[in-house]
Amino acid sequence: MRIVCASANPHKVEELARMLPSWVDLAPRPSDIGDIDEDAPTLEGNAIIKAIEIANHASEWAIADDTGLEVVVLNGAPGVRSARFAGEHATDAENRALLLAKLEGVTNRSARFRTVVALVSSKGDIHFVGGECVGTIAEMERGDSGFGYDSLFIPIDGDGRTFAEMTASEKDAVSHRGRAISQLPELLARIFGLPTP
Repeated sequence: MRIVCASANPHKVEELARMLPSWVDLAPRPSDIGDIDEDAPTLEGNAIIKAIEIANHASEWAIADDTGLEVVVLNGAPGVRSARFAGEHATDAENRALLLAKLEGVTNRSARFRTVVALVSSKGDIHFVGGECVGTIAEMERGDSGFGYDSLFIPIDGDGRTFAEMTASEKDAVSHRGRAISQLPELLARIFGLPTP
């Protein structure tokens, strides 16, 4: 089964491809699609915007996700603006540096990652799955793997390591995106009348 990936982030594409069932052919985002304005106020809204754009362009099923890091003492920020926390064209490193600066001297470092995945067809079918991971923000960056805020986020279901200190499979087992994507095989089976995994 072929699904077109709406994400232009190669790290997200790699995680999706790694976690989807083997019977799903994850096609890359069409190269002739430009930037898509993710201007919705919610993760759900942004995931839908991206998935609909790609599904209509490719005339196929499309999958998109939007993820936000929500820090308690920052009233849920950076949230929907996680990728643009330090500015519209901020790098991951700049976003992490700003987060550490805002949390300097703060003892309550509770946070959660939340992911919403939208599966959309060019005929207008829309389905959602979601996942979250609760944890804390480290006082300094740790680890060399992953991307985004991975070197700062310590999942509560882990062993004290950040996502960036884990192997890919260890991260997938507890991460927000892993928990969302783990629901996709059953959803896809239901949509297409396949045996439930």
